[in-house]
Amino acid sequence: MIIQVKDAVKLIGVSIISFCAVFVCTLFLNFNIDIVQVRDLITSESVMAFYDVQFVMGKVTSAISGGCLLLTTVIMLFFYIKHYIDVHKEELGILKALGYSNFKIAKGFWVFGFSVFVGTSLGFFSSFTLMPSFYKLMNEDAILPEVTLNFNFILVLYLVILPSLAFALLSIIYSYFKLKRPALELLKGNGDFKYKKKKSEKKENKDITFLQELKQSTVKSRISLVFFISFASFCYASMMQMSFSMNELSSVMMAAIIIIIGIILACTTLFLAITTVVDANTKTIAMMRVFGYSLKECSNAILSGYRPISYIGFIVGTVYQYALLKIMVSIYSKNIENVPEYSFDVKAFIIVLISFAVIYELIMYFYSVKIKKISVKEIMLD
Repeated sequence: MIIQVKDAVKLIGVSIISFCAVFVCTLFLNFNIDIVQVRDLITSESVMAFYDVQFVMGKVTSAISGGCLLLTTVIMLFFYIKHYIDVHKEELGILKALGYSNFKIAKGFWVFGFSVFVGTSLGFFSSFTLMPSFYKLMNEDAILPEVTLNFNFILVLYLVILPSLAFALLSIIYSYFKLKRPALELLKGNGDFKYKKKKSEKKENKDITFLQELKQSTVKSRISLVFFISFASFCYASMMQMSFSMNELSSVMMAAIIIIIGIILACTTLFLAITTVVDANTKTIAMMRVFGYSLKECSNAILSGYRPISYIGFIVGTVYQYALLKIMVSIYSKNIENVPEYSFDVKAFIIVLISFAVIYELIMYFYSVKIKKISVKEIMLD
């Protein structure tokens, strides 16, 4: 079989996102399970209110972070499976020509779920290195009776075993439907997605230059990459701005966790997306250089179309973190006294926006240099 475990290693982005999702969910859900043990020891109404708030916040945080990252993992997994099938069309076509059924080939795609298992396993067990400090943080003022840290195997089942099996099954099902193409079509290398202009677009684009048209078609031909780039910007904006507020509303440790996860998610997703864009357009870039286009023109045509999308993601992330923290603070303030009022932090927004612009442009510059190193001779001989 041409699909091997080493092919799943390339899905490191899926593993990283799975790691972050399970790491955060394990911290809060494990605490929620253990906190139930002290419920019967609470006699004060104010302490019970604090207990209820902690319990609800644990569920809300896990649901929001886990759900968002789950959706991203699914989309990224589908993208990689489709990319694998497109790259290995000829080999898969030969297997179908030899009599292999779609399902028999699709069964080999279970290894793509292995990347989820790696991420969830590392995320789950890594969280226990931080768990003692996290428990102290959640009951920092000793309002609740002492909460004992326990290893809850039920979380291994729900956060590691079941997601891994589900993603392995999802990989098989999705690849089965993507393989429903004639063997001859795969052998000829046909069936790649081609963006087709609508009649209205043809009229509007009649006078635009080749470079402008190439920039538009590059973005429109890979919608999944639009999601990844906007998601990377979303993560950076929401997590970084949220970390500024966590210094006042929670603690330095929570702020550090949010910063680290935000940077990891943003950088991983952005690097994977831009790498795919450049790799998919190597022949186009080579031909442009043959016809005398400069490095800057090549870079702008292939990469610049994603710049507006990244800033839209940044704006959405800013709104998201503000709304989320506003809701959290309102829940706390109803049941707990002396909770500081939360308002939009303009200073944090400006700092994060400038740092995002610098990092984004540095990454674009890095890939423009990579474009320069593309060998025209190797591409023409391929």
